Amino acid sequence: MSARPDLPRFPDSLPAEWCRELDAELSSGSNVLAWLEVDLDESLGFARTRIVLCDGELLSRRAGTMQWQRWPLHAELQLGHFDHAGVGTLELSDRQGRLSVWRYTLEQNLAVLRLIKAFESRQQLLATGAAPAVESGDICPKCKAPLPPDETECPICTRVEQTPPSTWTLLRLWRFGKPYQGQLLAGFLLMLGSTAATLVPPYLTMPLMDDILIPFQNGQQIDAGLVGIYLAALLGAALLSWALGWAKTYILALVSERIAADLRTATFEHLLQLSLEYFGGKRTGDLMARIGSETDRLSVFLSLHLLDFITDVLMIVLTAIILFSINPWLALVTLLPLPLIAWLIHLVRDRLRTGFEKIDRVWGEVTNVLADTIPGIRVVKAFAQESREARRFRDANHHNLVINDRLNKTWSLFTPTVSLLTEIGLLVVWAFGIWLVSKSQITVGVLTAFLAYIGRFYTRLDSMSRIVSVTQKAAAGAKRIFDILDHVSTVPEPVRPVHLANVTGAMELREVGFRYGSRSVIRDLSLQIRPGEMIGLVGHSGSGKSTLVNLICRFYDVTDGSIRIDGIDLRSIPVAEFRRHIGLVLQEPFLFFGSVAENIAYGKPDATRDEIVAAARAAHAHEFILRLPQGYDSLVGERGQGLSGGERQRVSIARALLIDPRLLILDEATSSVDTETEKEIQRALDNLVAGRTTIAIAHRLSTLRKADRLVVMDRGRIVEIGSHDELMASEGHYYRLYQAQQRHAEELLLEGAAA
Repeated sequence: MSARPDLPRFPDSLPAEWCRELDAELSSGSNVLAWLEVDLDESLGFARTRIVLCDGELLSRRAGTMQWQRWPLHAELQLGHFDHAGVGTLELSDRQGRLSVWRYTLEQNLAVLRLIKAFESRQQLLATGAAPAVESGDICPKCKAPLPPDETECPICTRVEQTPPSTWTLLRLWRFGKPYQGQLLAGFLLMLGSTAATLVPPYLTMPLMDDILIPFQNGQQIDAGLVGIYLAALLGAALLSWALGWAKTYILALVSERIAADLRTATFEHLLQLSLEYFGGKRTGDLMARIGSETDRLSVFLSLHLLDFITDVLMIVLTAIILFSINPWLALVTLLPLPLIAWLIHLVRDRLRTGFEKIDRVWGEVTNVLADTIPGIRVVKAFAQESREARRFRDANHHNLVINDRLNKTWSLFTPTVSLLTEIGLLVVWAFGIWLVSKSQITVGVLTAFLAYIGRFYTRLDSMSRIVSVTQKAAAGAKRIFDILDHVSTVPEPVRPVHLANVTGAMELREVGFRYGSRSVIRDLSLQIRPGEMIGLVGHSGSGKSTLVNLICRFYDVTDGSIRIDGIDLRSIPVAEFRRHIGLVLQEPFLFFGSVAENIAYGKPDATRDEIVAAARAAHAHEFILRLPQGYDSLVGERGQGLSGGERQRVSIARALLIDPRLLILDEATSSVDTETEKEIQRALDNLVAGRTTIAIAHRLSTLRKADRLVVMDRGRIVEIGSHDELMASEGHYYRLYQAQQRHAEELLLEGAAA
């Protein structure tokens, strides 16, 4: 899709076939401004529909037709879009109603946005005679999509509508603070005592000035005993304030760290309970940032900033009480800047709150680049893409800088303004106080005490204004954490659980259906599997094999029908209890950082060394493990990078063998290894399959010869069931798949011989 300001008849990127076709359709002098080809039809099937924007009209031609539809551009014509459940909708309408609708997958979203941008620019040009100004920086640095006016976030990268964080979100942290309410109460009382103690010294300046220093200047003798009492009182107040301040800071710091630790634990545990569907739409770096840096930020807020804020509030309240008790009129003058400061705080609060949430999301994007690149550094270096990844990080980091700069414009003006108001307030107090002294309404000692209190009052007021920033940061962080905690798993635990006794492995799928959003993947699928039977799932890529396995493992729940094991609906069985009976061997086995023994025993952490060795022997892994430097105690590296692909696969088979599952899932377990390694893995799989109900997906159909039955799938349905010989004899779907694979294998052999 393209749009160019110089308005050539056809953009350079427009396919030649389109140019030839449109040349006959467009009137003389008409130019193509933008074009798009959406990829879904009205029934959400894959079909191509062309959309072209010209100077004065919008054209469209649907797949399978030769006639172009036309809509002349006019002021009431509108082009809008929205997406739901992974399907986008582009809608053309006017005041009379909807004129046309086009569907597309979200892969086309960027092109759709560009078309809409070109359409809106053309509409404005037709209405006003002037095209809208294009500001520098109105393009998303990540996906290069046009940004809405005065917006810093991309409508593609943030498809889900974001609810602005509220300061009230912080109150939800009480759920984690409630277990420590005794310590919090003690900390508050200590804080109250410490604040009261700091207010004693200014009060003592009045008698020191009026009863000792001023009389001394007038020729009287200093009363040394009275001076000693006052100085002792000052020292006692300072020591008491220090002791109480240390105690309250220590207690509340301990509590805040424990609240943050509990929050991290609760968030991670809840994350583990969520279904795979949640993780499919999240980035690893973003989730890591939420659990790590956001909880750290909340810990600092609770232990330092919130503590300071409460101290400031207590100081201001107690100071105001003392000031009014000394001289009400002077106290009123002191409080004059408060309403203006409160108005300023209200003015910038919302902008800061939403701004800090944007900063958090953009910082999550920086973390995502790191989370992508560092684990995949082998691929980065293999394809010499270091400069590309550096550019990705530089762009994300620059975007983070731009967002921070925009927020700092607001914050940098707010803080000095508050400081200026407090300085002006102090000047007013000086002027009014000198006038009161000249009228003999207050003494110099009272004015001195007032100024001492005012200095503390305005210092605290300035400090309180700064809490707006950290509070909004904490509120944004708390919202991102509670977004996880509030998410409900799409695979819920049963309300009235049914517990499995002796599992035989008999399974029944009754009219199973499953949809990804509005797209149907599995349709009306029924199948019965006998205990100990091996079922091979066969079909083209995208036929629904892996989705069916995910449903059987209950990574997702069926949207129609039911899946039963030993006659019990899977949704009635506690999730963890059911999965303890499943052994899963994936195409790309995942090993954790640790020793070989720890990885084999992952599903049974209390396994003895003899059990681990026995499982490794059965998986044909014992010999290569003994060749490792520390044998079973050898570290495999992150994601098992210290082992070859075949070795990782045999460790994963040993891991499945150790838990002795009744139901075994093999998802392309031998497709990514060479022939010799495949033979080793196949011998290990023979030991694993024996006596267990097995569902196997295999890339090489020859590996499924030992299956009791082959289930052939196509477009989410079962189209054939039978043994290898039966299906070959029927010459249906399986026969064609097998013949195509054999021809491909022969071609590879011929190419190898020729080379």
